[in-house]
Amino acid sequence: MQTETLADRPASPAAPLVSVRDMTVTFVSKEATVHAVNGVSFTLDPGEVLVILGESGSGKSVSLRALMRLLPPRKTVIGGSISIAGRDVLALDERALEDLRGRIVSMIFQEPMTALDPVFTIGRQIAETIIRHEGVSRAEAERRALELLELVQIPSARRRLASYPHELSGGLRQRAMIAIALACRPKLLLADEPTTALDATVQIQILLLLRKLQRELGMGVIFVTHDLGVAGEIADRVAVMYAGRFVEEGPVTEVMFRPLHPYTQGLIGSTVHAGLRGTRLAAIPGAPPDLARLPEGCAFAPRCTFAEPACRAALPDERRPVPFHMARCLRVDA
Repeated sequence: MQTETLADRPASPAAPLVSVRDMTVTFVSKEATVHAVNGVSFTLDPGEVLVILGESGSGKSVSLRALMRLLPPRKTVIGGSISIAGRDVLALDERALEDLRGRIVSMIFQEPMTALDPVFTIGRQIAETIIRHEGVSRAEAERRALELLELVQIPSARRRLASYPHELSGGLRQRAMIAIALACRPKLLLADEPTTALDATVQIQILLLLRKLQRELGMGVIFVTHDLGVAGEIADRVAVMYAGRFVEEGPVTEVMFRPLHPYTQGLIGSTVHAGLRGTRLAAIPGAPPDLARLPEGCAFAPRCTFAEPACRAALPDERRPVPFHMARCLRVDA
C-alpha cells in the first residue's frame, strides 16, 4: 500500500482529464424506476488512479458505463454533466461517441469471455480496433497487435495472435482484453472489476501489470472493485460508494487508515486478514437498500449502529475535516 500523505500530494496544474458533476443514472421501465446513481461528482487528473469501492449493487459498474454511454438508451436517463478530455460526453452524437470509445477512453470488462468476440481471433480483434481508430494498414495493425500482446506479457505472443478466446486461460483472456483496451493508447482506462474471476496469484499479476502500464503510458484510470486489498494495491484515491452515492472519498492512505464513514469502517472491519485467525469476523448487518425505493435520509442509516433520527430525516451534506477527505455523515466534524 502507498504511503502518500496529504502534504506530499501536489496540486495538479493541468486541467482534469475527467470532470463529473452531479451525475445521475435512472432506469425507467413499466415495473419500476430505479435510481442507480444519485448525484455523483468527481474529477480525475491525467495519470491518476481512482478506485470506486463498494458492495454489489451500489452503482459502481453503472457509473463506469455511464461515462462511456454504454447503457441502453431507451431505458436509461443520464443527468448532470460528464466531460472527458474536454469533450461533453452527453452532447456527443453516435459517430463522435464511436471515436471517443477506444481512442480516448477504453474499458476492461469484468468477464472477458463474454466481452471478447468468440468467432474472431485475439489478433484480429486487436487489429480491427487499431484500423478503425488510426486508419493504418492491416500489416501495421497486426504488427502493433503483436507488440501489445508482448506488452501485457502474454507468453508465445505470436502464436496467441491466432488463438480464439476459448483457447486461452482466464488470466490470458484478461491480458488480451487489456491489450485491446490499450490498442489506441487511450488517455483514460476504465476497469470494471477485472480481477474478480481470477485466482489470487493471477489477480496480483494483473494488478501489478495494470499499475506498471498505467505509469508507463501516463493513463488516468478509474478502477471498480469490492476488494479493499485491490484498492490498496492500485489506488491513488478511493471513493466509497453506497446506494448510488459517494459516501466517502480521499487519498488511499487517508480512507484506509482513517475511515470517517461508518460504512467504510464496516467494510474495513469485515475484511479477512491474518490477524483475525481464531476470532469471529465482523459483518455489516442488514442488506443494501432497494434503489427503486430509496429512503429520504442517509441510505445507510437502517444498517448503521450510530444512526440517529436526524440521519433518517435528510441526506447528510458532504463534510471535509481535511481538504482532500470527504464523508457524508453527521458524525463527521466539518
